[in-house]
Amino acid sequence: MDAETWACASSGVTWDGISWADVQRQVRRLQARIVKATQAGRHNKVKALQWLLTHSFSGKALAVKRVTENKGKNTPGVDKVTWKTPVAKINAIASMKRRGYSTLPLRRVLIPKKNGKTRPLGIPVMKCRAMQALHLLALEPVAETTADLNSYGFRPERSTADAGEKCFISLARKVSAKWVLEADIQGCFDNISHDWMIANIPTDKAILKKWLKAGFVYQNELFPTEAGTPQGGIISPVLANMTLDGLEAMLAKKFPKAMRTGLKMHMVRYADDFIVTGNSKEWLENEVKPAVVEFLAERGLVLSPEKTKITHIRDGFDFLGWNIRKYDNKLLMKPSKANIKAHLDKIREIINGNKTTKQANLIRLLNPVLRGWANYHSHVVAKKTFARVDNEVWSMLWRWAARRHPHKGGRWVKKKYFKTRGSRNWVFAATENKEDGTKREITLLMESDMPIRRHVKIKAAANPHDPQWEPYFESRWGKKMLHSSRGRLKLYRIWRRQGGLCSTCQMPITKDTPWDVRHFVKSAGRGSDASGNLKMYHLHCRRTRYYAKNAVV
Repeated sequence: MDAETWACASSGVTWDGISWADVQRQVRRLQARIVKATQAGRHNKVKALQWLLTHSFSGKALAVKRVTENKGKNTPGVDKVTWKTPVAKINAIASMKRRGYSTLPLRRVLIPKKNGKTRPLGIPVMKCRAMQALHLLALEPVAETTADLNSYGFRPERSTADAGEKCFISLARKVSAKWVLEADIQGCFDNISHDWMIANIPTDKAILKKWLKAGFVYQNELFPTEAGTPQGGIISPVLANMTLDGLEAMLAKKFPKAMRTGLKMHMVRYADDFIVTGNSKEWLENEVKPAVVEFLAERGLVLSPEKTKITHIRDGFDFLGWNIRKYDNKLLMKPSKANIKAHLDKIREIINGNKTTKQANLIRLLNPVLRGWANYHSHVVAKKTFARVDNEVWSMLWRWAARRHPHKGGRWVKKKYFKTRGSRNWVFAATENKEDGTKREITLLMESDMPIRRHVKIKAAANPHDPQWEPYFESRWGKKMLHSSRGRLKLYRIWRRQGGLCSTCQMPITKDTPWDVRHFVKSAGRGSDASGNLKMYHLHCRRTRYYAKNAVV
């Protein structure tokens, strides 16, 4: 037990008595130091700081907090144990020691995929999950500092929207590349070489080897694991990302003139799916693809023959749920046909599975699905698609309503289930009684009401663990808040609290004056995202203060 953990245990600290602000501050401070040491190439310093973080009380407490509050907190491993009580959680912190640590095999479950096949999922026991979460705190700053610039999957502050926008930037111009290598790695998580990971992943080698060689239990039979990192482990996505990191740099080194000349090479990767652009099918087939195959072979990986192909931009390709294609030299990104079908199938399944439920309950089941899908596609060309989905949903709901009343006419069914609101005559809405006796109306969301907003891609070099990038992420956070109702309300509260004035120059903040948001107490310290810890100011005032602070006298 380290000194900090021992002091905490001996002083009788309880789970509810932990100061999480202090815990976050300590962990983020160490992560920032790991980033700085990684940037300076001081690998021994990185190892020392990682050791310090993985043996600290703050790191252990944060790891236990994560595994006991995420979606899988009630899903046990092979030992059937979960940590639900405060006493169990505080004891878990004290039990997280490197010396004597041994792993238990994973519990294997099979998840169905869209193509009819299954995806194996490995569920570790709680202690292994917590240990993985702890070592992830020390590994992620290194991974973010050394990651490929255009890798967007399973990384903090990055999303599919960033990957889609990078595709648009790389392909939209008239002089952009015409051909796209669509690559997919066959069974990426299951086939990564253990020897390569143990030799190249900058983390505790002994602990990593135990996780990789833990094996899994399926139908009461123990199977060994000779390759791969299990899907379901907290640290697995970062291990897979770090295995594929370096592919972009390898292509840039092997083809140094490809981005400047007519070959127009760009790479965009999301997890194990990636594309490489080029202006020649032969060049992609005969030079780029063999280089990719060689890179992957060192790591025990191969490209999937059925999913890897080279496509002309005129014919378009599907990537992350979108179809990206040029129509008369104009690039359009739209929801893909397969993604639309899967969305409608899910809606149909919900409606058909709730034929006798109350209308208000059905609306509650459908709204999150409709809102989530519309949000995902809200930055691409999707208005017509949204309208089409609304029409399909209306047809499903009409059949659902008419089936409930086979002896009633269409006019009666319409009056009962569909209301008139403003200029709309077919609004699927229900009135229900609240606990206080009042009534409220709940309305089905229409995807066509979702505004289309262009996504602003994250800067390629941005690192959320590097304090130098904190103002940039604060600025993105403020703009993101404008796109959600709760976020706009929070910003309005801050604006009202400041009297509508800039916190620096005391001049009015209006729609026409560029503004930004920052924390009083920074996120890297004890700061939170609560409105009381935020202030608004003119963007010009921030730049003026920055240059004044950093001026050379």
